[in-house]
Amino acid sequence: MSTTAPKKIVVFDYGFGNVRSAERALARVGADVEITRDYDTAMNADGLLVPGVGAFSACMRGLKEARGDWIVGRRLAGGRPVLGICVGMQILFAHGIEHGVESEGLDEWPGTVEPLNAPVVPHMGWNTVDAPEDSELFAGMDADTRYYFVHSYAMRKWSLEVGNPNLRAPKVTWATHGEPFVAAVENGALWATQFHPEKSGDAGAQLLTNWIGTL
Repeated sequence: MSTTAPKKIVVFDYGFGNVRSAERALARVGADVEITRDYDTAMNADGLLVPGVGAFSACMRGLKEARGDWIVGRRLAGGRPVLGICVGMQILFAHGIEHGVESEGLDEWPGTVEPLNAPVVPHMGWNTVDAPEDSELFAGMDADTRYYFVHSYAMRKWSLEVGNPNLRAPKVTWATHGEPFVAAVENGALWATQFHPEKSGDAGAQLLTNWIGTL
């Protein structure tokens, strides 16, 4: 009788993010988890999770100091899966604007992360999402399932178009708080969520299971 070894997941530790919460959530769904910023370990893992809490510009500085920008880019160039969470998702875009100051992101996706235009900010608490029917990330989830959000900024306009018919268009999931914003993206090896799966209970556990199942 053969058994399948658990997937090796690295939670990238660059000083910004709930690394322990992410570690516990991944371990709960059966992953072999390590928190580290070691280059070789991060490069060789089955999956790399990039958390993020705080300001866009500060997270980018911390990521670059830990060579995380290089690791993310090299992994994606080789088709190695990466999952960004919260600000870890936002820094995947080209730019972020906070307090009128624009900062450069990783530019894996075009567009600018901006302040949410909503009566109450931050957007804090449980909310539903509108996922594509063919979403792998949200497979098996009901439309009324809620996920936990904590953020004041978001990608409000999705601008990535795929002109090559041989390439698969990204799957974009939306949520609404005052206005629609991007709640998750599935784009080849690069997936991301604006909400926190590690804080979303059973729903978050299912999402992490779905991600790990694609590795």
